[in-house]
Amino acid sequence: MTSQTSATTTHTCTIGSPVGALTLRSNGTHLTQLHFTGDAPLDRGDLNDDPVLTAAVEQLDAYFAGERTEFDLPLDPGGTAFQRRVWAALREIPYAETETYGELARRIGSPTASRAVGAANGQNPIAIVVPCHRVVGANGKLVGFGGGVDRKVVLLEREAKVRLERDFG
Repeated sequence: MTSQTSATTTHTCTIGSPVGALTLRSNGTHLTQLHFTGDAPLDRGDLNDDPVLTAAVEQLDAYFAGERTEFDLPLDPGGTAFQRRVWAALREIPYAETETYGELARRIGSPTASRAVGAANGQNPIAIVVPCHRVVGANGKLVGFGGGVDRKVVLLEREAKVRLERDFG
């Protein structure tokens, strides 16, 4: 599934995962999107033609196998300057830990912007790799996740299990 525009090539593939189908997009040099696509048919698409997609799939496989806790991929999520600040801060939330929208807002230097942080979190185009699932409500409840709260629970529980096994197993 390669689409060519005037100066940009988009590579796409859809893979299976423990949280359903995931569609990944690359511009050939950076991962630009990773979305939950539920029951979408699996389609290796441009996987063999794009080293960014290949690396992303390998790292996702290792993440879901409990062998990787951080991603090392070139990313280009687009977005506004504020959104990019939020998304960069999301990548600093440690594996298997959570942070509230308010804590994230304070950490990026915008302590009164928890709602804007929530909106930016909801617009994150590179789920899992940019771990928006690690953000929780002020009371610690699992709220607001573009992939659905059920997927958020699965991701957080998998991370907690891997962390326990590493620390005590």
